[in-house]
Amino acid sequence: MARLARLALPHHLHHLVQTGNNHQCIFNCTAHYQQFLQLLAEASRQSKVSIHAYVLMPDHFHLLATPNEDNNGLSQMMQALGRRYVRYFNDSSGRSGTLWAGRYRSTVLQPALYGLQCMVYVDLNCVRAGIGAAAAHYPWSSHAHYAGLRVDPLVTPHAVAWAMGNTPFAREAAYTNMVQLGLSPAQQSVLTNAVLRGWALGDEHFVANLQKKTKRRVMRAAVGRPALTLTSPQKLTST
Repeated sequence: MARLARLALPHHLHHLVQTGNNHQCIFNCTAHYQQFLQLLAEASRQSKVSIHAYVLMPDHFHLLATPNEDNNGLSQMMQALGRRYVRYFNDSSGRSGTLWAGRYRSTVLQPALYGLQCMVYVDLNCVRAGIGAAAAHYPWSSHAHYAGLRVDPLVTPHAVAWAMGNTPFAREAAYTNMVQLGLSPAQQSVLTNAVLRGWALGDEHFVANLQKKTKRRVMRAAVGRPALTLTSPQKLTST
């Protein structure tokens, strides 16, 4: 069966994840994390993609991003980033060969319903993995930017982040509280399944509008045979 193309649409919010081959570490030292962020900044600028949130974990990374032009910006960014970082990682580590576990995974999210949830999901990766007691203690994510702990030039806040309050202090307090409250297991599962399987995440109206913009299916087809619809007596005639 042919592999389903990624769902990528300009001016829409996307959640992306890329994992190391066989879950191997893709960052072995502070310099690796720093170089990756520098390369991400360059690739996103060249491909005209806004980075709204990110987390770099030892064996994978997540991005929340929006391509700003109809130019395959996401794919261009990820290809450039992956190629340049692998070259740097291999040279600095005295190794050769692949680093990534195949192609990156991605999905489109409805910002109003899942934008802030996904930001929290991204920030809490370190806590779920047991490598940080709290999101604020982990240096390799965009959490500090939204919590008002530092300014991160890589981050372009999405409109849903601006809507959290009328002042920077109000937005920072609201977001910090959201992260402290966390997500339910059900919320985590929905976000994980969406990005790994590549199906759009939103309400029926959002999904229907997405489908009008692409030939690629945005939701899994219904399982089983379609119900028979009888519109006239002739439908009962055998052939």
